[in-house]
Amino acid sequence: MKNLALYIDLAFCLVVLPIMVAMSPIERWIQHFTTYMLCAGIWLYLVYFINRVFTVPFLFGDRHKKIGAVIMILMSIIVTFIFSAIELYNPEPNIHDKGIVRHLPQILQYQQALWTLFMIVEAFSFSVGLLVQTNVQKARIRATEAERDKAEIELYKAQIKPHFMFNTLNSLYGLFLTGNKNALPSLEKFISMMRYIHTSSNRDLVSLAGEAEYIREYVDVQSLRLNEMTTVALNIDIHNDSLMIPPMLLVTFVENCFKHGVSPVERSRIIIRIIENEGKLLFSSSNKIFPVKRIGEHMGIENCRKRLELLYTGKYELKINSNSDIYNVSLQIELK
Repeated sequence: MKNLALYIDLAFCLVVLPIMVAMSPIERWIQHFTTYMLCAGIWLYLVYFINRVFTVPFLFGDRHKKIGAVIMILMSIIVTFIFSAIELYNPEPNIHDKGIVRHLPQILQYQQALWTLFMIVEAFSFSVGLLVQTNVQKARIRATEAERDKAEIELYKAQIKPHFMFNTLNSLYGLFLTGNKNALPSLEKFISMMRYIHTSSNRDLVSLAGEAEYIREYVDVQSLRLNEMTTVALNIDIHNDSLMIPPMLLVTFVENCFKHGVSPVERSRIIIRIIENEGKLLFSSSNKIFPVKRIGEHMGIENCRKRLELLYTGKYELKINSNSDIYNVSLQIELK
């Protein structure tokens, strides 16, 4: 945008303004009033750059700067009036002018030309300046919104980690309490998962393959505490390992399957799919619902919705259906 403004300034100063001056009877004036014409030309260029550099930006500033901008506008009008008040010549009456009504007979031709050029300079400089400042303001708003969105994302990530750890530790506690032989292997996998969370928590994006492997370990840990009443099917098919995804984005839905889709006395089936093809990620999960009231049970899903909206506005589709006793999630994201 800065380069574009520079090109417009150069086009006006080197092309537009000289053409407008040339359209006036400058040959006659500059021949007899060279000093006056040079001073007036320099003044018009000064007006343009004063408006571009100071006056227009000050209009977007605080109260004191706005007052300063108004003062500069008034000063430019006063100086132009002083230039136009200089009497260069007194035109003799023209017999051909008889019968012609002049609305401003006291204003001479060179004075009209000066004021016309001044108004053109004012209009052009203000137009370009306002355009530039408007874009600057928009850029600042976008930067502010980006920082706000980033802060919100970090907040959601910070909320997800303790939420996940609470549920996983609760599962490990149950395994050790019952003396389950899978307690120690589960603890080892949990440590590996914590290592992944620690390394990925400071990153905005992680590899999709690494996130999928983390989910595989999570499913393994959760599956170790299950009995024969629950079966888990996990299908991961990723074609492009270089694709990136925000960390801890999909695990919320996976965690939800084990939180609400497991019963020690009723048969249930959990199905999780992570499919990537040509830059499009398809995540789906399905589980039976066994209502269990827990603290903050909706926090993870809502945080995930907000993160998706902030990160992939217009590039994702999330569908959650709860028909009878089956909970289905379908998420599509355009990662490229």
